[in-house]
Amino acid sequence: MSPTSQHSAGGFLHDPADTSIELLRLSTAGSVDDGKSTLIGRLLHDSKSIFEDQLAAVADASRRRGDERPDLALLTDGLRAEREQGITIDVAYRYFATPKRKFILADTPGHIQYTRNMVTGASTANLAIVLVDARHGVLEQTRRHSYIASLLRIPHLVFAVNKMDLVNYEEAAFRRVEADLRELVTRLDVQDVSFIPISALQGDNVVERSTNMSWYGGSSLLHYLENVHIASDRNLQDVRFPVQWVIRPQSDRYPDYRGYAGQVASGVLKPGDAVVVLPSGMESRVTRIEVIGREGEPEALEQAFPPMSVIVHLADDVDISRGDMLCRPGNRPSVAQSFDARVCWLGERPLQPKGRYALKHTTRNVRAMVESIAYRLDIRTGHREEGVAQLSANDIGRVSIRTTAPIMFDPYQRSRSTGGFILIDESTNATVAAGMIVHDE
Repeated sequence: MSPTSQHSAGGFLHDPADTSIELLRLSTAGSVDDGKSTLIGRLLHDSKSIFEDQLAAVADASRRRGDERPDLALLTDGLRAEREQGITIDVAYRYFATPKRKFILADTPGHIQYTRNMVTGASTANLAIVLVDARHGVLEQTRRHSYIASLLRIPHLVFAVNKMDLVNYEEAAFRRVEADLRELVTRLDVQDVSFIPISALQGDNVVERSTNMSWYGGSSLLHYLENVHIASDRNLQDVRFPVQWVIRPQSDRYPDYRGYAGQVASGVLKPGDAVVVLPSGMESRVTRIEVIGREGEPEALEQAFPPMSVIVHLADDVDISRGDMLCRPGNRPSVAQSFDARVCWLGERPLQPKGRYALKHTTRNVRAMVESIAYRLDIRTGHREEGVAQLSANDIGRVSIRTTAPIMFDPYQRSRSTGGFILIDESTNATVAAGMIVHDE
């Protein structure tokens, strides 16, 4: 296979193993037929991030459907059933890169009954793109997806006002939609919001600036994605290092090697730092931080920060297991077996009080019981419905949970890494809820 081009003004294919380029995770959402899949297809096509045989397959499938030109939405609608029905029913992930940045993009469904899929696709996103049809403006799903993006604490939100070609690229049409969106944003908790008029079908303002909208002084969507500042989105204050694997001496070559492997959830960790191990409370000091190099050998680091995967060595032979957490003695997370959380229910069987599940939080796995349901959220309005007996698929509500062993957590508002968890039905091993730990509201 060969890419359609080696490079362009927008970008070109890169070695995904190149760690020198920053990674941006993003998700798309919007109402049905707002053009999410077409937009992603346009991004991939115009940034030269697809292969010739992929484009040929899309062109062939489009001809068989009677389309006059290649339907770029087929680049993301990967399932044959979806193609035949002309809809997207699951989260489709795509990977592409430009000289400035690597991207992992989640295309989520627009249908109301697949709200849970949007939560899944957006749970790790740095940025969310909410598409809005320039002809129809703000719809119920626009409000729903915007509220979920706010609830998930996605730092950057882009409203892409699509199908500007169908309103003759008129500024007035865009400004009307923008005004309604700005009014919606006043009720959201989002750090950074942008508004970009585009035509995914024609390519206006997607990769290159549009000559059809000279009244628009902002950047194209891809230029914004390449340059939006995400480094400061990470929590660099609270050191949290969940231990994933304890590395013990395994060979004559490293007879005294003992380290603790995992991914830095937040904060900056350096050799010489005093640390405490939770939940035991034992204290020690970091002597060395390593990363596995290209030759498979450990290489020393001066510091580690999220989302780096590293090996930490301590001065003392402390009893540490998978699921324990390293942090600073004077800056500890909460350690508890009871907490309140917002959950998005993903399971087909409803959540009911006293339901028992497995709970996965960072690298820790415990059993848990949902003790009570405080309310269900109407995510169109943000209003609370109290006195509900259960949460059904796609519902979001506040619950109280008790675990069989303590977990170490921060409020989700402070740290998405240590404030989020999932619930698993042990009988089916299916993930049935995504949760966000909250303090008193």
